[in-house]
Amino acid sequence: MIGVYRNTLKDIPVLTVVDSSKENEALPVFIYFHGFTSAKEHNLPQAYLLAQKGYRVILPDSAYHGEREEDLSKEELSLKFWEIVYQNLKELQDMKDELDRMELLENRRIGIGGTSMGGITTSAALTMYPWIQAAAVMMGSPKPVEFAQKLIEDVKNNGYELPLTQEELDELYHSLAGIDLSLQKDKLYSRPLFFWHGDADPVVPFEHSYDFYNDAISQYKNPENIRFLREVGRDHKVSRFAILELVNWLELVL
Repeated sequence: MIGVYRNTLKDIPVLTVVDSSKENEALPVFIYFHGFTSAKEHNLPQAYLLAQKGYRVILPDSAYHGEREEDLSKEELSLKFWEIVYQNLKELQDMKDELDRMELLENRRIGIGGTSMGGITTSAALTMYPWIQAAAVMMGSPKPVEFAQKLIEDVKNNGYELPLTQEELDELYHSLAGIDLSLQKDKLYSRPLFFWHGDADPVVPFEHSYDFYNDAISQYKNPENIRFLREVGRDHKVSRFAILELVNWLELVL
């Protein structure tokens, strides 16, 4: 029977989804980050399917989301977008360290993934953590500098006054370059990488991941280790088809 356990890892509220009979055993682990304004519970379908395949799946709540939600307006939360991504990156290492300490990680078999903001986190994490064995980006961008510039332009085009100076924006872009996978493709190390993106996505540009994939495939001795799944006409919502393909792919590579 698959169990869903509400607990914490290093004070991070998470759901752990795992075969109940193996709850305390070392297993391959997959950590999956939710999207902006979402929460950990929203990713239970893929977690359940992966747990059936023998994985321990960790679904964390990002800062200001889910159990960590604060009384912020949508605009206030939007201004914290990159702060949340950076905190995700720090907490990813914290969660991995805690799993190691508890001896719940089997033979360093650990993968990460995420939806939208979680996919952006996943791409960025590949620039930082060589211990990641496989990664899945669901409608996220591996180009945070370009994505940040797009977000700023969208705000300006909508007539909002941005509470940031040009100097502060330049500092943000410079910082994001340090976690921009499209600028550091050498850090892929041929690790298995899966992309899914709907080509009618109005939020995260489809071209960010698609163009990256076409550039990055040359980095792979085995091109089957990097896969891009395009869903025609799909907007900014992960389909059941995408979830099933993610689960099937992960079972092959992790």
